[in-house]
Amino acid sequence: MMNEDQLNDIIHTWRDTPEDELKPEDYQHFQSLGSACLTEGDGAQLLKFLQDERNQGIVKSMGCVLMAPLIKEVVTKEKGLDHCQAAITHLTQTCRPNEVLHSLLELIEDIEPGAISETILALLPHLQTVLLRLEDRKAACMGLALSRLQKQVSRLPVPYTQQQEEVDEHGLCRCCNALAAFTKPFIEEVTRKNGSDVSTSEDEELRTELLKFCMRSLRDPLLEAELNRNRKSSLWLFATEIMVTLPAIQESLSELLFFSSLKKSTQTDNSHSKESRACLAYLLFVQLITMDSFPAVFSPVFVLQCNMVHINQLLSSKKEAHLLKGLALYAKSLECVQDNSLPVSLLELKSFYSVPQNLRKVLTDCPMKHLRESGLQVFQIFINKLDTEAKHKFFRCMLKTSNHAGVESYIVKNIRSQVEFSMEPGNANKWFLGEEFISLLGLVLRLPEGADTDLLTSMDAIMESLNLLRYLLIRDEELRSRTDVWEELCQIKDEYLKMLRVCISISRAYYSSELKTLREDQKLKAKEARDAARSTRVVKSIRVKHASGSNMSPEVQQQVLQSALVTFDLMESLIVRIEEITEEKLKILK
Repeated sequence: MMNEDQLNDIIHTWRDTPEDELKPEDYQHFQSLGSACLTEGDGAQLLKFLQDERNQGIVKSMGCVLMAPLIKEVVTKEKGLDHCQAAITHLTQTCRPNEVLHSLLELIEDIEPGAISETILALLPHLQTVLLRLEDRKAACMGLALSRLQKQVSRLPVPYTQQQEEVDEHGLCRCCNALAAFTKPFIEEVTRKNGSDVSTSEDEELRTELLKFCMRSLRDPLLEAELNRNRKSSLWLFATEIMVTLPAIQESLSELLFFSSLKKSTQTDNSHSKESRACLAYLLFVQLITMDSFPAVFSPVFVLQCNMVHINQLLSSKKEAHLLKGLALYAKSLECVQDNSLPVSLLELKSFYSVPQNLRKVLTDCPMKHLRESGLQVFQIFINKLDTEAKHKFFRCMLKTSNHAGVESYIVKNIRSQVEFSMEPGNANKWFLGEEFISLLGLVLRLPEGADTDLLTSMDAIMESLNLLRYLLIRDEELRSRTDVWEELCQIKDEYLKMLRVCISISRAYYSSELKTLREDQKLKAKEARDAARSTRVVKSIRVKHASGSNMSPEVQQQVLQSALVTFDLMESLIVRIEEITEEKLKILK
């Protein structure tokens, strides 16, 4: 460690050395001396040196190298930081802004994972000061800084519950609030020039960079966040800031949501991602943020049509936060649409095919019960909004593509509801009562694998199809009045019931055999256990595994097999009842 005289000598040397003659060793030596002061707790001495009028040449030339150790000191220490903060402020006001900016950007790039929020919170006020001092390329530099900052913020976990958000353990909420404050003066600068006849390329670039910031924020963290308009949380307030900023920088929400895909643009920046626009639609239509200033000229059907793209984006995800937002946006978009009004032509749009298919995956594959329940409610609302022809086409599509007995069962229930509606006075139509109905019925009254169909897997759909068939035979008057329709229905019914009887017979024989084998196996094991108890020697028993290789206990296996046999009895009893109704109707007609 050098003594005071040596230190003074080197300082005098730096004072007398022109900047262009300073060597890399000088910069390194200057940083080492500054770091040593901080390590030894001499922050006040360092500040005094930096503020000394005689040293301003040195500070201007080499001061930027102290930015990293000063920020690190602020982040890692809790006390005695006033000197460090004052030193950083002095450097940002004295050093060349481009050099300070470069130092700060390097710091952002190299943040340790455990110090992300603390470092960003320490940096932001000084970074703002430096950017506002820039005379050239301010917009580009601000954009670069925001991009790097948001990249680091995206590494922080998003709080999911209200308690997590209030605790803000990882500092995400504080960072978002700080970022909103950081962009304020730049937004105000754009706002001041709104409507001005003179708009420079720099102004346009600043507006573009702020737009990128907003769109990136919508994607991360707001798409992941739980937002509730009844609870004005930190992230809710940040979402509000973003939604207010967009119109402030003259970005039309309707254009971003509805017409962005029509713009001829070569921009490939991820900030304009589909996820960002989907989150924007959710905040606007579900959370109603800035909805009071949104144009009311768009019809509910047009809004639905445009939002289906965003809904599809959200429902194609497997993340709970995305699915929740997608279901909520779907329900809200359907809310204002009149029942039985959506024309069949809409089903030809790609999104009107993709959204129900993604919704079907939620209903059948999602492990979270509350999402499945919400999904089923939205599914029914969508069906209610379709007109008669569209319902017919939609049901056909789902019966062909769902490959899930539960979904098919739900569709068959809806078909029955439509048949009932069509039988009311004035509601007759070919889609659920006439010739087109027969083609739909052909998809309902069929076994996917013929005689090899697994009746247990298909049980829900089969039972519902039999109930529909029974209903049609009871309410036969409307159908008999259409001779061709009735004859085809009877033909489909006869073929279906014949094949179903064969399938039940095969399945009952198989499951009865399995049950018999299981019981014999249990008797064998019981006998072996008794023999082992009587004997003093070890008896090695031979275990007979169930054919299915199931991990279920024998008792549970037996319950399953008996339940299957009961199911077959139920199916057969329905078939018998259908045949009885048929015979009764024939007697009446005779």
